[in-house]
Amino acid sequence: MNDPTTIRRLYGRRQGHALRAGQAALVEELLPRVSVPTDGALTAARLFGDDRPMQVEIGFGAGEHLAGQAAAAPGTGFIGCEPFLNGVVGALGHIRDGMLENVRLHMGDALEVIERLPDASLERVYLLHPDPWPKARHAKRRMMNHGPLDLIARKLKPGAEFRLGTDDPTYCRWSMMVMDQRRDFTWLADGPQDFLTRPADWPETRYERKARRKGHEVWYFRYRRD
Repeated sequence: MNDPTTIRRLYGRRQGHALRAGQAALVEELLPRVSVPTDGALTAARLFGDDRPMQVEIGFGAGEHLAGQAAAAPGTGFIGCEPFLNGVVGALGHIRDGMLENVRLHMGDALEVIERLPDASLERVYLLHPDPWPKARHAKRRMMNHGPLDLIARKLKPGAEFRLGTDDPTYCRWSMMVMDQRRDFTWLADGPQDFLTRPADWPETRYERKARRKGHEVWYFRYRRD
């Protein structure tokens, strides 16, 4: 079955509500300074000026989690990928307000960036509340497919961590099925509380709060790259 590594197409609107003047200024002035280069290899030295640990968030929403992780680990370089302009604007606001020098953004397909990173260069990859594509015929669009996971596995260091968060039961079951078929990741859970309770170093997002207000359960998956 095809998956996002071969489809290479982003679905949905790239922009929602019109930008206010201050938001437009962020896009014009700050985004060029923190954007991932459009071509070439993406080493830590090129992105951040030195050889440092790196982490990637795939689809960072409004950027709360990305900014929280970056603020907590200023010596680590964070790469956030998000195809939607309004989400990028949210992350830019966090970067400005937190004076975060260790964040780089890509407005587009995360896989295009991950491919250009050195193998075994990442300490952590985050995929938080991805679009569930709940219909069976849309399963090929899900990021949780073996093609993307093969790429992520190649870029993670041995012992590094892949984190998945979702409040969608279909996506939860699908992800558990896919990950159970793999032999290059170990699920870091000894009991239900390990995936039903948000870890202390996992900043909450507005999407997660919204899900809980709707009465949804939220699942937190942590996998170690073997």
